[in-house]
Amino acid sequence: MEDINVRSVRYPVTVDQKFEKIALKLGRTKRQVFIQMVDYFYKSKKDPLDLNDELLKNALMKNHQQYIGFIKSQENMLLIPIKTEMDRVSVSQAKIIERFNTQILKANTDLLNNQHALAQKLTGIDALMETILKSQKSKEHLKKQFLFILDGYIKSREAFGMMTSGREKDELIAVTRSQVSLL
Repeated sequence: MEDINVRSVRYPVTVDQKFEKIALKLGRTKRQVFIQMVDYFYKSKKDPLDLNDELLKNALMKNHQQYIGFIKSQENMLLIPIKTEMDRVSVSQAKIIERFNTQILKANTDLLNNQHALAQKLTGIDALMETILKSQKSKEHLKKQFLFILDGYIKSREAFGMMTSGREKDELIAVTRSQVSLL
């Protein structure tokens, strides 16, 4: 079998030191790194003298433009509609708060005023009920006094006999009437 490794390349020692550092950094042999470098430049058609590497810049710019396009499309599809909806929700919430502050608070104020009026009416009703209760008590007391006077009249009348004069009867009637008039 024939040895395929018959070619050699000569280069300075400083280049060899750099080459060796690259190979160690990549964890490969110098031979593998050299073969991969040649394949890279062959496939990519890049010029090793072009340090700025216009093809790489163009590829990066193309990818960058794709990312920017993706972000803009996402902005148009998602972010702008979300922001619009959030603005609409904020306006709606502001209207709800405004209505709450105007209508609900006004209704609460009216309700509070009605409660004050009702409390005043209840106070008036309470005073009226107290007056009625006092009146009831005075009526009961009056009835008791009247019954006491009536009982005294009946007992005195029964004590009269056949011989009681008309003058005594008139006096009893006059005394009873004066007691009733004092009630």
